[in-house]
Amino acid sequence: MIDGLTTQAKYYKPLVYEFFRKEWRGARPSYGDFVVEIVMEHVGEPPWMDLDNLAKALLDAIKGYLFHDDAQVARLLVERREGERERITIRAFPRQASGGPG
Repeated sequence: MIDGLTTQAKYYKPLVYEFFRKEWRGARPSYGDFVVEIVMEHVGEPPWMDLDNLAKALLDAIKGYLFHDDAQVARLLVERREGERERITIRAFPRQASGGPG
């Protein structure tokens, strides 16, 4: 979870670095497909911010920690909604292989 809203990757990179340094010790980026869900919460009127630019900035910030390249993101959900404060929540996890007929 990140407080504040901007599309500037340079804002998120130090925050993401600190999170992974403290909470994700010893973990290495993985290969394979990932699902990434990003929720941007705002107060009042929605900000003039393109969600695709926000997603790109955040994917650039987490690249190298969870996965090697953002090309590994097979499913991306980016949502804007009103909240109690301005913040961004990111959820990322490996995509499960579909068990359907091949």
